[in-house]
Amino acid sequence: MRTVGQSIKRVDAYEKVSGRAKFTDDLIPKHCLTAKVLHAPIASGIVASIDTSEAEALKGVVKVVTFRDVPKHTYPTPGHPWSVDPSHQDTADRRLLTGRIRYWLFRYSGDDVAAVIAEDEVTASRALKLIRTEYEEYAPVLHPRDAMKGTIPPVHEEHPDNILAKSNYEIGHVDDALSQADAVLSESFRTPIVQHCHIEPPISYAYMEKDRIVVICSTQIPHIVRRVIGQALGIPWGKVRVIKPYIGGGFGNKQEVLYEPLNAFLTASVGGRPVKLELSREETFTNTRTRHSIEYDLTAGVTKDGKILAKDMKAYSNQGAYASHGHAIAANGATAWRHLYDVKNIRADAYTVYTNAPVGGAMRGYGIPQFCFVSECLMDDLACKISMDPLKFRELNLYDGYYEDPVLTPLAANTNGVRECMRRGADYIHWEKKRSLYQNQSGNIRRGVGMALFSYKTGVWPISLEISGARLILNQDGSVQLQTGAAEIGQGSDTVFTQMAAEVLGLSPDDVHIQSFQDTDITPFDTGAYASRQTYISGIAVKECAELLKEKILTYARTLVAEEYRDQELSLYDKQILCGRKPVLSLEELAFHSYYSRTSSAAITSDVSRQIKKNTLAFGACFAEIEVDLKLAKIKILDIINVHDSGKIINPQLASMQVHGGMSMGIGYGLSEQMLLDEKTGRVLNGSLLDYKLPTMMDSPDLHLDFVELEDPTGPFGNKALGEPPAIPPAPAIRNAFLHATGIPVNEIPLSPQRVFEALKKADLI
Repeated sequence: MRTVGQSIKRVDAYEKVSGRAKFTDDLIPKHCLTAKVLHAPIASGIVASIDTSEAEALKGVVKVVTFRDVPKHTYPTPGHPWSVDPSHQDTADRRLLTGRIRYWLFRYSGDDVAAVIAEDEVTASRALKLIRTEYEEYAPVLHPRDAMKGTIPPVHEEHPDNILAKSNYEIGHVDDALSQADAVLSESFRTPIVQHCHIEPPISYAYMEKDRIVVICSTQIPHIVRRVIGQALGIPWGKVRVIKPYIGGGFGNKQEVLYEPLNAFLTASVGGRPVKLELSREETFTNTRTRHSIEYDLTAGVTKDGKILAKDMKAYSNQGAYASHGHAIAANGATAWRHLYDVKNIRADAYTVYTNAPVGGAMRGYGIPQFCFVSECLMDDLACKISMDPLKFRELNLYDGYYEDPVLTPLAANTNGVRECMRRGADYIHWEKKRSLYQNQSGNIRRGVGMALFSYKTGVWPISLEISGARLILNQDGSVQLQTGAAEIGQGSDTVFTQMAAEVLGLSPDDVHIQSFQDTDITPFDTGAYASRQTYISGIAVKECAELLKEKILTYARTLVAEEYRDQELSLYDKQILCGRKPVLSLEELAFHSYYSRTSSAAITSDVSRQIKKNTLAFGACFAEIEVDLKLAKIKILDIINVHDSGKIINPQLASMQVHGGMSMGIGYGLSEQMLLDEKTGRVLNGSLLDYKLPTMMDSPDLHLDFVELEDPTGPFGNKALGEPPAIPPAPAIRNAFLHATGIPVNEIPLSPQRVFEALKKADLI
């Protein structure tokens, strides 16, 4: 029964559209206590004094804890696998609560100083206002290049220059090659701080059973949350149980251990009574994670006929107040600098710098949206400098076919469909016709077409650990139960895992019952939902687990079929054991017999855990046509298409949904989204959906897409990354279309009306 490659209905569709799906807030028990966190109203400083007596005296308040009451050690928060190598472990710079203030974000939403546990939310909120605090304030630093000069005091004492980490490499001889170039271009770029804006804010509730802490939370990484809670509280990890129900989106923000450790500590502080800790939308904006703002200095040298001889990058990543995912974001962009284009001389220096800005963490694309914007803008600017068509310029410099990363073995382009992606996108947008048509325009309305390419790693090997797990159980009726540790977060992973298992076992997807909740006590170990890894990494475990179950079923079948079939080859299809094409035993009969036979009863199960030591590159292209109204300083997208080489598409309908969602996110990144900071105080000026310019349906054009399906030999079904790639190329494609329409290279996003106005005015077009 063929299921892979088919657009089957989502396995969670009915539950979600009918309201039966249970999210964290739907599971909170009656009489659950409520916790609220007190945030400091300064960007940098220390708590000089704190008085909680009035709050503690308020009726309905159960407990007040401050930074003085929590464990004194620090812990790491990013959703990375643990490393037994101390040098490869994440930076532990966070405490449950702190007296050293490192950021102030919105209103009274800054660093975490104290927490109140009360009988209800109203009482908890009132109690926060009764806590009396005094602060010694320091001048904040908000930009990485300023912070690198040193601050008194530093953001973290262990890093006097505020540099969390740096990395560099050089391939070939960059300076020599630049000296031989016919043209050299040096440019600076900057990308903004943006927020994930997932529908469901971070939420958890915690309680104790026996001597163990149980945390139910909206997370992408339940097994990692369990470990980090243990680290934060200084207790054995086995004393923690984490349950992830349905989750209302994450986009990387919930690939971070947020307030779950504090919630675990709070329930322990009140004798194990249930405690709920839910963030408001404003707190989600300011007290969780953001996409890093990164500043880049790029230099490249080309020949007059368009061959890139050398390129150089310096990247300065604004990490904000705490390490979170740290240098991995900037380093990921530096790695991608080596990919896609065949350049023999490459250099990159990347810095990740502490500031008093919002904390940067994982967000869809993991540093590649920032990198792709600057890299693909540079490609268009280089093409302009030598008067070459940007598409032809890219064609001239692209890698062809298979290539390996020269540093990270075995990362490779095992299949490479980027040229076909580019061809299809150009054909759709009518590239040559419109590039010619929109040349030498005048008037207040200008049009242009632009493009951008990208490459994206699938998973995190060899930089980090890749491990996945799956379990299958044959039910009495011949259906199967499937459990995975990889978290369904709305992207449709439960559906594609169902298809994979059904494909191998020859079952209908209706006969595969997948458990959507992850429970660290029960669920096979898997590091979670991130890095576009699930269909690739976790899919390998699902496929192998299904193959093992199939083998066990056929082995057991030989004990039940007639004698004449026992030595012949048997197969499983459509819930029938077949000898050749002849049904000789139904799967239901076999399953029933396996559970209840008086002579050979044995539940048939399979359990697989796999470390995956491979990686591959996905590719794609975006082509955009825009209209610029010079009087309004406004960009309107007339047409846009993403074309993806993501290997074999497991479920075309789900894949299309992923692309549409990612393109919308990329358009927002390019045109409107940014978190604005007060330069003097460090306060976020637009920390709510009222002021933050998230694009709506009114801002979205019709979104078009296509797939180049080349089966990747390393994927379980020829598949590779898709979840994050759609968000990567729209922003540079829009910027390059603006360049074509106006002749103005704008090197900072978003291309908001304000920034467009300033660019047009500077160029004397208005």
